[in-house]
Amino acid sequence: MSDKKDHKDHGLEAAWIRELAGILEETGLTEIEVERDNTRLRVSRQGGMAAFAAPAPAAAPAAAATAPAPAAPAASHPGTVKSPMVGTTYLSPSPGADPFVREGTQVTEGQTLMIVEAMKTMNPIAAPRSGKVTKIIVSDAQPVEFDEPLLIIE
Repeated sequence: MSDKKDHKDHGLEAAWIRELAGILEETGLTEIEVERDNTRLRVSRQGGMAAFAAPAPAAAPAAAATAPAPAAPAASHPGTVKSPMVGTTYLSPSPGADPFVREGTQVTEGQTLMIVEAMKTMNPIAAPRSGKVTKIIVSDAQPVEFDEPLLIIE
């Protein structure tokens, strides 16, 4: 009976991979990663399509239960700037350089706030509007997920 369940789960994973691959194609993204029912799935393309599925670590549900609590108010804040992609944040243009912005910095629309590196490409994150940076939620060299809050501009 366990074999039937495993076979059924693989069919669901294949359907899930196809669904995510379709999203990649529709949006032009190169990578997407999601987690559902203690399974983390990443689909990426580099010329071809590659997929990876693995159970989430045992500590992940506990971490997930505590991590969103501080970010939840930030996610709903109207001035929240969210990551447009999965990647690694960099708060300064190079190691040892001053950060692009600090809490309390006045920014103008289009000004670079930080960089998100994705697949060895540095993507500047621009201020969507002018205002004051009131909270920087991420730290330097922190991995981020798509739509994860980065900072707040008021």
